[in-house]
Amino acid sequence: MNSKNESFFDQVYEVVKRIPEGKVTSYGAIAEFLGRKGSARMVGYAMNAAHNLPEVPAHRVVNRNGLLTGKHHFNPPSLMQQLLENEGIKVENDKILNFKEVFWKPC
Repeated sequence: MNSKNESFFDQVYEVVKRIPEGKVTSYGAIAEFLGRKGSARMVGYAMNAAHNLPEVPAHRVVNRNGLLTGKHHFNPPSLMQQLLENEGIKVENDKILNFKEVFWKPC
């Protein structure tokens, strides 16, 4: 991984650290905020690498439809849903039920 990617990952982590408890955002919203619209997949790669960084609440980043697509990177996979539910977010069938209400747009 080159320093450019590491720098992008660090930028992603700084945005994710700002997501308020009880809120979620999407990979695409983070990419757009960072001026890299179309780089949602790169944000996903950053999130996959963040699971051993306890200060980065990776569980608060979901796909654009509110699906817990990153759950397989948690150990156990049910941990992502558990962490969200602990913050009052309702999840059913790996999807956030009140996604529009709990969505946080980086600004």
